[in-house]
Amino acid sequence: MIYLDNAATSFPKPPEVAHAIARLLTESAGNPGRSGHGLALAAERVVEDARRRLAALFGVADPARIAFTLNATDALNLALWGLLAPGDRVVTTSVEHNAVVRPLHALAATRGVVVERAACAPDGSLDLDDLTRVVARAKTRLVVVNHASNVVGTVLPVREAAAIAHAHGAAFLLDAAQTAGVLPIDVRALGVDLLAFPGHKGLLGPTGTGGLYVAPGVRLTPLRQGGTGTRSEDERHPEEMPQVLEAGTPNTVGIAGLGAAVAYLEARGVADVRAHELARTGRLLAGLGEIPGVRVHGPLDPTRRVSAVSITLAGWEPNDVAAVLDGSFGIAVRAGLHCAPLAHRTIGTFPRGTVRLSPGPFTTEAEIDGALAALRSIAGVSGP
Repeated sequence: MIYLDNAATSFPKPPEVAHAIARLLTESAGNPGRSGHGLALAAERVVEDARRRLAALFGVADPARIAFTLNATDALNLALWGLLAPGDRVVTTSVEHNAVVRPLHALAATRGVVVERAACAPDGSLDLDDLTRVVARAKTRLVVVNHASNVVGTVLPVREAAAIAHAHGAAFLLDAAQTAGVLPIDVRALGVDLLAFPGHKGLLGPTGTGGLYVAPGVRLTPLRQGGTGTRSEDERHPEEMPQVLEAGTPNTVGIAGLGAAVAYLEARGVADVRAHELARTGRLLAGLGEIPGVRVHGPLDPTRRVSAVSITLAGWEPNDVAAVLDGSFGIAVRAGLHCAPLAHRTIGTFPRGTVRLSPGPFTTEAEIDGALAALRSIAGVSGP
């Protein structure tokens, strides 16, 4: 199989990930922070090592400011439900994923949170002037922006958006679902107050992992309370990070794999991953531009995007193209709305959606060429 669905989850994983998971299960599968025996202490070291590595990757001074979550969606829910109070106002964009859209919809319905959106262009780029106008229109508690669109890959101007938020007294939440491990992220340099990230995409870890960075001075109400291994005599849930957001036994097995994946990224370098994906995405974009009937959505300049490349093919439904790529050519892509209907409305592809091809850090030139050859073959016949 040619795997071009890395925007959904990365594959393959570095071999070190599976090795770390097997080692945890066979050598140190105690409950971290819950006991004082050797297995529990070994498991705790695994968890804290992964936390330290993530902190270093994201420019976080205190690793305790990172809480482990199930995924980026879990992290976004922690941030949104934990921060927003009845009547608060939130400004987001017109290309956000349902992981932001749906919690905000629920918060509007249950807490009266006011949600407004700044406009993005059909190529996915954010209009900073419109963002400023929308934020300045009324008192704003939070600005939420995704770092890069999961549909068209466009990288948004995070530093500038954060500055706009802070200039108007709002906190800034960054959804790094498509960029963590792919683009350099320094939360202090960018002005990020809350950073939600998955472990299973660009960070190359297993599914069921992710995290939320919470800046000093930002307090979140936890979504759950319970055992943390600390202050067991107190009926009140602890308020300090990360325990306040980590009630219950963590996904130690997944965190072991995530820590190994981040160690791989440290050794390889995020810059090298970015250069690799730029080269593969550039090759893909150039080849797509030569296929009759193919329309590429989003920037044609690979430096303005991550590797998520959405296309439509004249005469074909996106789901049919994906089915033929899979069934006849062994090429894995994703078709449809990609859990981001707002983005598809913005780029003009709602409700049919697009075919998304997303190379990763292990994609070869031959695989890109194979996908292009398959699309040329499909484009040469009429749709079903």
